[in-house]
Amino acid sequence: MKRILFLFNILFAVVLVAQAQPKITFDKNVQELGYVLWRNPVTITYNFTNTGDKPLVISKVTSSCGCTEVDWTKSPIAAGEKGTVTAVFDAEAIGHFYKEVGIYCNASYRPIYLEFNGEVTADAKNYSFTHPVAFGAIRLDKDEIEFNDVNKGDHPEFDILVANTSNKAYSPVLMHLPPYLSAKAVPEVLGRGKNGKIIVTLDTEKLPKFGITRTSVYLSRYPGDKVGSDNEIPVSTVLLPDFSGLTEQQKNNPPQISLSTTQLEFPPLKPKQKKSQNVIITNTGKTDLVIQDMQVFNIALAVNLKKTVLKPGESAKLKITVLGENLSRVKGTPRVLMITNDPNKPSVTIRVKAKIVQP
Repeated sequence: MKRILFLFNILFAVVLVAQAQPKITFDKNVQELGYVLWRNPVTITYNFTNTGDKPLVISKVTSSCGCTEVDWTKSPIAAGEKGTVTAVFDAEAIGHFYKEVGIYCNASYRPIYLEFNGEVTADAKNYSFTHPVAFGAIRLDKDEIEFNDVNKGDHPEFDILVANTSNKAYSPVLMHLPPYLSAKAVPEVLGRGKNGKIIVTLDTEKLPKFGITRTSVYLSRYPGDKVGSDNEIPVSTVLLPDFSGLTEQQKNNPPQISLSTTQLEFPPLKPKQKKSQNVIITNTGKTDLVIQDMQVFNIALAVNLKKTVLKPGESAKLKITVLGENLSRVKGTPRVLMITNDPNKPSVTIRVKAKIVQP
């Protein structure tokens, strides 16, 4: 009997060791850079979290060519902690590019590959390639500000590239900043034909609530500029729920959200037409799944979800409708975002591709 108990204890210990593993989860595995100016190196940052329960160690990071230099968090990353992998692309060759970064770590027997792609262009005369968003004579590389999946206490930064194509000096300023955002221009003044950036910083301690917070800021295009829809920049933040108070039973029996798709593509719509598609949400976990918050990110989308609490094994239909009459006024990427009580997927995004029929 003692021998049986001894063997059972050894087997139990082996099972525990096998279950305790580091796990590396990246916020983005693929980054699309769009147009990059020739011989202007660009830095690509991949943020990751150790979602396992043992320390994560990255032993090596490789790049697919000598045009890219890599760096990474070299100290062990404890369970639940975050780290980064960075790649600096030299942009020396004009044309399309596709590059890979290989991650060697103790969370996988095989290397994990990250990707980035885009096109290097030498046309800097009007900045239309590298700064596609026009606000009069001022051009930006982005038309919205996103802080996705941040935690309480974080102070992440978001960079907006800005170019001055006017015939006067220009000082980049963002107006109507809420208390949780701050911004500074580098440099503070752009000469004619010059470019720089606006660094927007989020103070998560000042966010009004967990989940989704949306607002708008406005780009000042000249001294005395006023706010309006033509210089509006949408801002979205996603402050993840706090799971630190979960009991061991709750950790071992979490809800689990599963979607039939995370991307919808609609055929071209006429200006006054509307079309709908469905996404099936299923709880494949062991306890009730709760959709705590849900928002659409522009006026061209409407959603309908009749059930926000799903028992284990239960499904619900999320109806997403595109409104053709509003598509032409859309700012930012059409998408639906949900906040859930699934500790492994507290935020889920469904992206929507839709456009108006061209005459």
